[in-house]
Amino acid sequence: MNDDRDFMLTVNGTTVEIRGAAPGASLLSVLREHLGLTGAKGACEEGECGSCSVLVDDSLVCSCLVLAASAVHAHVTTIEGLTQSRDVQAAFVECGAVQCGFCTPGLIVAATDFLAQTSDPDPDDIREALAGNLCRCTGYGRIIEAVVSVARERRGAAT
Repeated sequence: MNDDRDFMLTVNGTTVEIRGAAPGASLLSVLREHLGLTGAKGACEEGECGSCSVLVDDSLVCSCLVLAASAVHAHVTTIEGLTQSRDVQAAFVECGAVQCGFCTPGLIVAATDFLAQTSDPDPDDIREALAGNLCRCTGYGRIIEAVVSVARERRGAAT
């Protein structure tokens, strides 16, 4: 590492060197511009829409609000590295919860995080858990249906 703008991040299980990032660069910009991980989207850049949702040490965050340098000792997981969400991704497709796709990665990250914490959610629980993720296309009915179907399938597989 050559200058004070270089640092290391652990993203999706791999430690990578970030070179020349601006001192105040957001985690979102570093993921997209330095690492080419474009699943997290920059929409509002104010933490209001959830399109940039990632996990930092297994906590759901809006990556546009996190300074990249503050995640140096953390484990960052993006939609690209979220291997435990394959059933969530499949349910989104099967239930028609994917429209334009812009919000979908953030919603899948948030839904995966939520389903890791609860196994039998009702639609109101799901609405509350996903309230930080805005979708302009679906009306949320199909998104909620997808999350319910994953929870149901996971409960069935556990018995």
